[in-house]
Amino acid sequence: MGERIRILVVDDDQDILFSMTKNLRTAGYEVYGAESGTSCLRMVSEKNPDLVLLDVVLPDISGYEICQLIKAEKRRRPTYVVLLSGIKTAPDDQSEGLEMGADGYLVRPISKRELLARVKAMERIIRAERERDELIEKLQKALAEIKTLKGFLPICSSCKKIRDDKGYWTQIEAYIRDHSEAEFTHGICPECFKKLYPDEV
Repeated sequence: MGERIRILVVDDDQDILFSMTKNLRTAGYEVYGAESGTSCLRMVSEKNPDLVLLDVVLPDISGYEICQLIKAEKRRRPTYVVLLSGIKTAPDDQSEGLEMGADGYLVRPISKRELLARVKAMERIIRAERERDELIEKLQKALAEIKTLKGFLPICSSCKKIRDDKGYWTQIEAYIRDHSEAEFTHGICPECFKKLYPDEV
């Protein structure tokens, strides 16, 4: 299944914060808690969570603003933000949050079952995007390692050795092996077989 998803829960209501963190830990997530926007930003910097469940109405900074700040930071792995509110519940409030960069918006009250189901859905997205990013990284690395031969190759018309960039003459198969992904197997063509083993023909 891979490493555990790290979740930061942000809410100034201690009862809600305790309940959410407990439920998520029981479900197997690595969970942190914060009670203000300032502490949220500090925890995001220190813990680099995969998902932030962020209350919109906080005592110091609006959840909308915090979401924008989190999304503005460039990280190797992006942090997903889901906004929650029991006050800012109108369609315009939700639209504003999503326009600020939030990956979801939940309206309270929300049951434990629905919360866990929503988080599970976000987990699937997070893991899928991680797999995609890892695949892209592997492909980029593979492309960087691919060697190609191009341009003019100085080759001896007699022994067929090739002169490299440093002026040394090497066997053609050694040169191609060092400058491409090709490997050689040896055999004898029919014409050479006749020349080398005339009695066997």
